[in-house]
Amino acid sequence: MPARIKRLQLIAILFIAVVIVVPPRGLHGQMPSDAPVLLVDIKGAIGFATADYFAKALARAATLGSPVVLARLDTPGGLLSSTRQMIHAILAARVPVVMYVAPNGSRAASAGTYLLYASHIAAMAPGTHVGAATPIALSAPGLPGPPSPSKSEKQSESDPANSAERKAINDAVAYIRSLAEVRGRNADWGEKAVREAATLTATAALKQKVIDVIARDVDELLSDIDGRSVATASGEVRLATKGRRVVEMKPDWKMEVMSAITDPNIALILLMIGVYGIIFEFLTPGAIAPGVVGGVCLIVALTALSVLPVNLGGLALLLFGIALMVVEAFAPSVVIGVGGLIAFVLGALFLFDPGDTDIPLRVSWQVLVGMAALSAAFFMGVMGFAMRARRRPVRTGAEEMLGSTGKVVDWAKDRGHILLYGEIWAARSNQDLAKGQEVRVVARTGLTLEVEQSS
Repeated sequence: MPARIKRLQLIAILFIAVVIVVPPRGLHGQMPSDAPVLLVDIKGAIGFATADYFAKALARAATLGSPVVLARLDTPGGLLSSTRQMIHAILAARVPVVMYVAPNGSRAASAGTYLLYASHIAAMAPGTHVGAATPIALSAPGLPGPPSPSKSEKQSESDPANSAERKAINDAVAYIRSLAEVRGRNADWGEKAVREAATLTATAALKQKVIDVIARDVDELLSDIDGRSVATASGEVRLATKGRRVVEMKPDWKMEVMSAITDPNIALILLMIGVYGIIFEFLTPGAIAPGVVGGVCLIVALTALSVLPVNLGGLALLLFGIALMVVEAFAPSVVIGVGGLIAFVLGALFLFDPGDTDIPLRVSWQVLVGMAALSAAFFMGVMGFAMRARRRPVRTGAEEMLGSTGKVVDWAKDRGHILLYGEIWAARSNQDLAKGQEVRVVARTGLTLEVEQSS
């Protein structure tokens, strides 16, 4: 009996020790009470750099044990591939994500609407709006865009363009409805935002159950969502956000650089500087600086193009136009130069593929006209120098002697020697010449000059 009592006492002691060491937990995934809220800003067009920044924020929040990742959102839309990448990260996140459209005057348009629907908590500040999530099939600037929905309905159902448009819209509708079902939001209005490009203000969005809360600032938002339960990839989580310290995660220098170079205008300018730098290096071997600067700019431009939706046909047309203008510089011909300029402009217009973006991702007219004018001026200047050089007298080589004057050193019959540029040359002539007489070179055969009397 005593041995049995001792065993029971030992078991009781072990049980008490486990209870003390491992305190009871609430809902699954509840975070430490002192962990800060991680704040990230998503501003401007959504692209590769934004998606990478957001993924790093989720990873850091998990490391810090943050109760939520608070994403302050203000975007007109962006790349569809990057948006889907961010949504996949939200759906797989173990840390709840709060999308907050702020500050006043901000918007969550196009891709921003999908991000808002995918988030665990959707919030907006007063004076903000959401919606206009219709996929856009962009055309080149100045060219007719896609037909309006009313005209599309009247056209033939077998029209490939209409079929592609309906396919894109139906896919977008299914996507936003699936997100609405996961988060319990208004799926009907989400479909309306896609099909009719509908928009809502913050107050209307709350009434329509598109968002969960309206808050004037971050502190009010954290207070309002405190105690709410959300479903994450790791299970149900009860939010404990009231009074939490907020830590803002700033973009690192890599993201700042990538955000800058992935602007279509910057990418095109870097590409042109790179190409011209290489051309200058070939024209003036040993200059070094043009080749180094051109090589760096070309590599950076290609890095930007690798993450942008580039139309290979447009890129080929752009490079072909540059090649034609290079040919124009070496073999002047108006047809080649004009053709190169036209190919360059068309290539820049169609350089970026609109199929993977819901915002106008294109080179601005100002940059395009400026680059085209600069290219034309450069190659016209090169051609002008070439034409003037053709008309100038030869300054070097064997042809330089033609037309030069010298003095006869000695002469016998039709042959002798003359002094020319400090050198004694063999010469011949069908004229009778005398020592000391000035003669002019009219031809050269090997090392013998043909001369005549200088008038």
